[in-house]
Formats: sequence, C-alpha cells, structure tokens
Amino acid sequence: MARPTDIKLHQKSRVLELHFDDGFECNLTCEYLRVNSPSAEVQGHGPGQEVLQVGKENVGITALTPSGNYALKIHFDDGHDSGLFTWQYLHGLGKHYEENWQRYLDKLQAAGKSRKA
Repeated sequence: MARPTDIKLHQKSRVLELHFDDGFECNLTCEYLRVNSPSAEVQGHGPGQEVLQVGKENVGITALTPSGNYALKIHFDDGHDSGLFTWQYLHGLGKHYEENWQRYLDKLQAAGKSRKA
C-alpha cells in the first residue's frame, strides 16, 4: 500500500498536493475531496444511498489532522469534517480523478444542480 511522503495544502488555489512512496503524485482540489468524502454523510450507509453534494465549488480546507499513520482527517470550511481519508483512498482518488470528476459532473447535471453555492 502506497503511503504519502509529502502532503502540501495550497490554500489560495484550494489544492491538496500529494506525493506517494510509489512515485505517484497528484493534485486534488478541495471541492473534489469534499464531494468524494468517505463519510457516511456523503457516501450513505450502503450502495445507492450516496448523497449528491451541491454548491461546493468554493469550499476550502481549514485543517488537516493525521489519524494514526494510515489516514488524514480533513476539516472543510463548510463545517464538514467527518470521514477519514485513508492513504489508500486518497491514492485512489488521485488515480481515478478524471472518471470520478466526470461522474460527479454528470450526476449534478442529471439532478439539475450546480457546483456553485
């Protein structure tokens, strides 16, 4: 399992930069992380129970708190801070960024919702 060797939060551009020990690097926007939060509030308690997150275009991150040596708790400026982003989950979010993001945009459009607050 890949583990991060460097984590940088860029507040102005709202991007979390991650470097992993397998050589993989990615830049994940705060909005992308927020709408893909592993919390039950976002993912639901089972398949088909996901809650579409809307109006998160300008969300930021106020703090990053390590959880043991396997995960990161991300504190968003909209008050959301539940769910642990494991290293494996973050790595996967980076690896599948394009398809995850397009799926999110498609769901927003199908629901007639917007990224704007």
